[in-house]
Amino acid sequence: MYKQAAQAYQKASQVAVSPRELEANLLMKAAARLQLIKDEWEESSLAEKDDALVYNRKLWTVLVTSATSDSSQLPQAIKNNMASLAVFIFKQTFDVIATENPEKLNSIISINRSIAEGLRAEPEE
Repeated sequence: MYKQAAQAYQKASQVAVSPRELEANLLMKAAARLQLIKDEWEESSLAEKDDALVYNRKLWTVLVTSATSDSSQLPQAIKNNMASLAVFIFKQTFDVIATENPEKLNSIISINRSIAEGLRAEPEE
């Protein structure tokens, strides 16, 4: 019985991740979905393209809302940067849809990956 409990705890502790790691994972997932759409642009349906873009837009809406809220303990400069990045992401997403240009996904994918890497980096003390 103790062994089962220990195994269950170990399994749960491996699943539990920090909020930073969760955000990083979600950004990488969004980047991967966008990369796939970019790579298979001609073969992808409008619904598949829309799903990937909507997922990323919703993720960024949550991230920027959280980062810029009054309760956020982030420095104001980072709040401002996150807000600016979100505006750029939203505009770029609209451009991808309006122009049907998959190359415009490159900057969104790059930003998602860069932010994820930053979240995974050890915070400076």
